[in-house]
Amino acid sequence: MRKKTSRTAPRCDMTRRRFLQTSTLAALLAGMPRGWVGGAWAADGPETPQIRFGIIALTDCSTIVMAHELGLFKKHGIESTISKEASWAVIRDKLTLGENQATHMLYGMPYASTLGLLGAPKKPMILPFCLNRNGQAITLTKTLLEQGVKSPQQLKPIADAAKAAGTPLTFAMTFPPGTHAMWTRYWLASGGINPDKDVTLITIPPPQMVANMKVGKMDGFCVGEPWNARAIADGIGFTAITTQQLWKDHPEKVLAFTAEFAERNPRTVQAILRAVLEAAQAIEPLEQRAKLATVVSRPEYINTSPDVILGRLLGDYDYGDGRTEKDPLYMSFFARDATFPLKSHGLWWLSQFRRWGMIGPDVDYRATVDRVHRPDLWRAAAKDLGLPAPVADVKAETFFDGVTFDPSDPEKYALAFPVHSRTA
Repeated sequence: MRKKTSRTAPRCDMTRRRFLQTSTLAALLAGMPRGWVGGAWAADGPETPQIRFGIIALTDCSTIVMAHELGLFKKHGIESTISKEASWAVIRDKLTLGENQATHMLYGMPYASTLGLLGAPKKPMILPFCLNRNGQAITLTKTLLEQGVKSPQQLKPIADAAKAAGTPLTFAMTFPPGTHAMWTRYWLASGGINPDKDVTLITIPPPQMVANMKVGKMDGFCVGEPWNARAIADGIGFTAITTQQLWKDHPEKVLAFTAEFAERNPRTVQAILRAVLEAAQAIEPLEQRAKLATVVSRPEYINTSPDVILGRLLGDYDYGDGRTEKDPLYMSFFARDATFPLKSHGLWWLSQFRRWGMIGPDVDYRATVDRVHRPDLWRAAAKDLGLPAPVADVKAETFFDGVTFDPSDPEKYALAFPVHSRTA
């Protein structure tokens, strides 16, 4: 059953001292960012002050949760309710129908909804804020570890044999246009495995991944934390690769709105963006991560042990195969421009939709990205807080297989992959 929490909007004359006294986690606010003026910006108050935020039980919901728990939504005139949902399909549908006005969302979902892809109702959405970078992983079963599999190249002969026997390997991701689907597809294809022809891909909600692996429903899965760490703690799987190893500082989850809501409520969107920018700064330092894990592990949010969340939040990786590592590319919420919505990331996503036959050759890459990606809204909120903004909206990226994505020609990039599922 969905859990909700809500907070009542404060009086506009609320002082900083009163805020620090009443916040349940005031210690996190010792380094509050510039822009704090002792209360909400009353003269430019939000058109819709009551906002319901959808989340999925994943560590990367933290910025939304902590903006709520720290009273930062309240500070900016937003009465927030956090609504934990059962699946990404529910997240999409509740935003589409207006039951939730803002939401934690997989990177590719605003594009799928805007274009009406893969069964999504056609509903234009915008992406003005990235909730995090890094922090996901591909987990394989201990059976595959015993067979010596740690790379897609080592997996290929096993996948080929299973396919020939009529029992193809099964891999789970969380939603077809989402990040985990793209990571799974990219990783498998780098080893010569076509994810649409050589294995079976299934959709499983994140909190159900570990339980399904326990009963033998899949040979591997890609999901956000803490569920990869949970599989290792339960002794059923190991981490074959983290997504930050696949793509350094990759974008992950986003804060999304419908385009219609954003157009009708520009001040509301700006108030929300200011709040999550401040929350992202508050939870970025490693010394705050233990407190963060304690809060987001609660039943109304992730519902697991704080220890399962904390390790990888600190960059402490136990891969479950004897390897341990202090990974400097742990999940980031603010560092290295983590919150900024680079348009080149949207171009990459469309290139992968094209690669896997989800869109055709008639796609207008740049026009679509301009509709969905809204760095202008991010920049406006950052300016209000006195924060610097990146100058460029695009940048090249290089992946673990040595292939570089050039955002100046996403179609050429999409057509260059030898493993694909496009028909034109």
